Amino acid sequence: MTGETNVDRRILVVEDEPDLRELLTYNLTAAGFTVQATENGTDGLEAVQRFAPDVVLLDLMLPDIPGTEVCRRIRGDTAARQPAVMMLTAKGEEIDRVVGFELGADDYVVKPFSVRELVLRVGAILRARRPPAAASPAAPQRRRYVVGPLELDVDGYHVFVNGAEIHVSTLEMRLLAYLVEHRGRVRSREDLLEDVWGYKPGVSTRTIDTHVKRLRDKLGDAGALVETVRGTGYRLSAEHQVVVKD
Repeated sequence: MTGETNVDRRILVVEDEPDLRELLTYNLTAAGFTVQATENGTDGLEAVQRFAPDVVLLDLMLPDIPGTEVCRRIRGDTAARQPAVMMLTAKGEEIDRVVGFELGADDYVVKPFSVRELVLRVGAILRARRPPAAASPAAPQRRRYVVGPLELDVDGYHVFVNGAEIHVSTLEMRLLAYLVEHRGRVRSREDLLEDVWGYKPGVSTRTIDTHVKRLRDKLGDAGALVETVRGTGYRLSAEHQVVVKD
């Protein structure tokens, strides 16, 4: 990544350890990002509203509000554009990662970590959210779909229901795009965990159900398109034809 690539990309660091907060701020700034940092969850939530970050690096062990609650409140604000959330924690057990993802986190980094790797992972999250460059004759077709009241611009990172934009997280976008591109086909929770979350096969968790419920709530009139197949998993309704837009 270069500084030019990261121009206008905003990172919020919510970390109570002064040395780590300073280290992250320095390295992310050196990578070309615009960075703000806070030392507690209350100031972090205020900064999310004021600074409008693209990514929040969120420590779980904060002095006032747990990082899990900060993440929950960020994801609960459906009126604002959702930043990606990368959780930073000393906890490395699988159950902690599961809880983080259930709350809507996009990535999870266990301390101690390589700062260089973290910067690269921030870049990877941003690339997943970045609209594509101007089309050229050799460029692949942009992924834009219409399904009933739902319009999904995957590469442009926009979701509309009845013409009104709905703000979704990175994982919610990946989940919705995956279901649209497999419309009418039942996808098991194991399929979704492996293909959307990148989990290894065999992990048993209710993460999928939590994300589907949150996504349905956000989609409103289009929420019913995401159908539950009892005892198996989920699929996107085949009631409406998928229209691929140019």
